[in-house]
Amino acid sequence: MKLVVATRNRKKLLEIKEILNGMDLTLLSLDGYKNSPQVIENGKTFKENAVKKAVKLAQFTDEFCLGEDSGLCVDALNGAPGIYSARFSGREKSDIKNNLKILTLLKDLPLAKRKAHYVCAVALADKRGLVAVVEGRCNGLISFESKGAAGFGYDPVFYIPKFKKTFAQLGEKIKHKMSHRHHALKQAKLIIQKYIVKQEAS
Repeated sequence: MKLVVATRNRKKLLEIKEILNGMDLTLLSLDGYKNSPQVIENGKTFKENAVKKAVKLAQFTDEFCLGEDSGLCVDALNGAPGIYSARFSGREKSDIKNNLKILTLLKDLPLAKRKAHYVCAVALADKRGLVAVVEGRCNGLISFESKGAAGFGYDPVFYIPKFKKTFAQLGEKIKHKMSHRHHALKQAKLIIQKYIVKQEAS
């Protein structure tokens, strides 16, 4: 069975593939659909944006689709960057610039006041509409400097006290067992399994 993931982010697709490993699914990205519609992420929450992606892409492809929206929320910044995580540093955005902006804004704060959490919303839809939407979360702190080369996004500054390392230092093997995306996709996995059974029975 096909599952089209509403992303062109290769690293994100690989992470989703790794977490959904073992399922009877062929995962495809938007790269396989040249004229796929542009989805404007103007929702007020991660869930709203994920639903928009999944539903619009499902209507376009006639396939079972997964829409995902995720980001970093920092307590000291009143939840920012939040849904604006990918474009936090402005038009000329990049992971490095986004991380640098976070570190600059928090430069005078002690570790105890650098609490943050990652959020991931996953929506599933088919041509008939929304099937389900779930959300996962992972708590951590913002480090004092970027460390590590694995992962992407804010992983080099997202510090896990239990391991005394950032996500980017921990690497995919550990990260994929505890991340916000893992928690969301773990719930989505059960929904996908039920959907497959239902489709095979119909």
